[in-house]
Amino acid sequence: MNMHFLSDLSYLIAAILFIFGMKRLSSPAGARSGNLLAMFGMFMAFAATLWLLHGHILNVGLMVTGIIIGSAIGAIGAWTVAMTAIPQMVALFNGVGGGAAALVATVEFLQHGSIGLPMLFATLIGSVSFTGSLVAFGKLQGVVTERPVTYPFQSVVNLILLSAIVLMGVYLSITATPLPFILLFGGSLILGVLMVLPIGGADMPVVISFLNAFTGLAVAADGFVISNDAMIIGGTLVGSSGTLLTLLMCRAMNRSLANVFFSSVGAAVTEGPSADSIYAGKVKSATADEIAMLLSNARRVVIVPGYGMAVSQAQHAVDDLMNLLEERGVEVEFAIHPVAGRMPGHMNVLLAEADIPYDKLKEMDEINPTFEQTDVAVVIGANDVVNPVARTDPKSPIAGMPILDVDKAKTVVVIKRSLSPGFAGIPNPLFAADNTLMFFHDGKKAILDLIGALKSL
Repeated sequence: MNMHFLSDLSYLIAAILFIFGMKRLSSPAGARSGNLLAMFGMFMAFAATLWLLHGHILNVGLMVTGIIIGSAIGAIGAWTVAMTAIPQMVALFNGVGGGAAALVATVEFLQHGSIGLPMLFATLIGSVSFTGSLVAFGKLQGVVTERPVTYPFQSVVNLILLSAIVLMGVYLSITATPLPFILLFGGSLILGVLMVLPIGGADMPVVISFLNAFTGLAVAADGFVISNDAMIIGGTLVGSSGTLLTLLMCRAMNRSLANVFFSSVGAAVTEGPSADSIYAGKVKSATADEIAMLLSNARRVVIVPGYGMAVSQAQHAVDDLMNLLEERGVEVEFAIHPVAGRMPGHMNVLLAEADIPYDKLKEMDEINPTFEQTDVAVVIGANDVVNPVARTDPKSPIAGMPILDVDKAKTVVVIKRSLSPGFAGIPNPLFAADNTLMFFHDGKKAILDLIGALKSL
């Protein structure tokens, strides 16, 4: 067996492991083993590539140094980054992947002085993914404002920039000279920034998934450039899965991808009823003791986690509350909205960290028909995903978005610091509904107070 046969066989096994690993990732119960399978597949592909390039690597020391530094950064991030910061870490790592893909294409251009469609494609979307992911990281981290950043003729400017980049690509295919390539590379970096700036924080899960798909496709294009089967297969898997996830999340919000990128949801809203007209004299606040009494007499409780739970790191306190209620014979389940939080599956990850059983996490389509039989729905920091305006006001920014029907529960308890709007920037009539009680508090502190009140009954 020659060297190329062994490397091709390793790539084939790696591809199979990638596929089975991603399949396992579709279920919380199989996510850990899926990660391990995909990691082992990547190790095999990496080892096969080194074996294939044996004797052709110009600077082994530099390569090993890069591996050590990158591994150290990844390990430190995995161990030290708080669960609430996982979305921005995912955005950052994804951006690094896109930047690496763009750099691979750049190095190939500098070495061979020729250009092809895969190389142009990898440079364009890899660069867009890099800077776009950095802006997404900034928005999630609070370094960049979470509200959409807009200016007149924004879409026209983006279209002109994209057209200029495409023209540079056409020119490069005729005359492969450094200056047009630098302009194409720089224009792509700027385009990534301009694409993500006008997107509000609530749409970050879609943006992260979309840019992840870009990174995957850039890697696949690099695979064609350097004739590496593992990169082609792995990049295509990431690109296709990221695209499907993006479309699924858009469907969950009843919005198109174009609407996410160009509607600037979350900017200042000047139309529609004011908060004063909705809330004035109608909002009822409650104490921990009053809510504990409701919970103790309930037969069924549904907890709706939102970003407020993530910010206050209340997931472990929520687990304690669930256990306490179940000891008293109360049925407890969790309602998960597809775009709750800051990344796909954000709430699932947080609740899994607290060892809450997977079978208690119910997706929107499964849990919504049961709210009418729910005694108490406890909303922790969620806003737009439980706003009934999505069903009633066709002019609302969230009109038509499928929501969790918590307003149909017998009693709704909303844990929130204030009546401030969610990322869509609109008031929520749920807070003033006849069957709603507001518990104005930090998410974790509120749950701990409820636990103390329940224990004292």
